Amino acid sequence: MKKSIHTKEYAVFVGRLKAARLEAGLTQTEVSKKLRRPQSHISNIETGQQRVDIVELKRFARMYNKDITYFTK
Repeated sequence: MKKSIHTKEYAVFVGRLKAARLEAGLTQTEVSKKLRRPQSHISNIETGQQRVDIVELKRFARMYNKDITYFTK
C-alpha cells in the first residue's frame, strides 16, 4: 500500500499550494518568515517531502487569500 504523501492526489495538492504562493506573489523565504519556520520547511512541503497538517493548511490558505477548499478540489 502506498503512503498518501506519495500519491498523485498529494502531488496535485502540493502543486496547488505552490501555485497559490506564487499567485500571492510570495517567495518561500517570505512565507517561512511569516510562519516562523525555516525556508527549508516550505520547500519540503512544496516538494512533497513533508506533510501539511490542517492547522498549517489553514495558515497557508489565509496567507494566500484562498479558501481551504481551493487546495482539495
